[in-house]
Formats: sequence, structure tokens, C-alpha cells
Amino acid sequence: MTHAHTLTRHRDIQAWVAERHGLPAMSRSPNRFGEWRARLALRFERPPRPADMPATDQGLSPVSWAAWLAELDRQQLALRVSENGDTEYEFVERKTLN
Repeated sequence: MTHAHTLTRHRDIQAWVAERHGLPAMSRSPNRFGEWRARLALRFERPPRPADMPATDQGLSPVSWAAWLAELDRQQLALRVSENGDTEYEFVERKTLN
């Protein structure tokens, strides 16, 4: 991501995602100790795929903004986003911001 900025405020994150027609999503997967951990993601509308192309299921489930943002805070993450209007993003630890 060449030109990026980091979002930590809930309303800024929601606005950025809404501008790109995205929705919050989450999956659960075991960590190396066998404990279940939430994996946050954002889903964005994409052009329709050809009918003969199979869908890829990443195990993501849509969730409410309240649940998604609570998990973001629990994991102490922020959202680093592209400034050029596309849907490129990554999660970064908040402690690395200063």
C-alpha cells in the first residue's frame, strides 16, 4: 500500500467501509494451541462471477458492526487503508502506531 492512512475511530472505519459498499465479516479458527480465535475481515461487493465458476468460501460470516468493532478493540487492532479509493486494507496492531 503506497499511500495509506490508519483508522482507529469506529465511525471512521464504518464510513470508509460504507463508501466502498463493504460489510463486516468474521470467521473463527483455532490458533496453534487449539484455542478458537476470531479472524476479522471486510467483504466488498464484486462484479458477478461467471455462472460456471465456483464460489470460494473462506468461512466468513456476516456480523453486526457492534460485534465486529468490539472484536477489533479486543484484539487492539487498527485498520490501515489505501487512500486511492480502492478496497485495499490491512489490520495493524495499535501499539505499533506511535
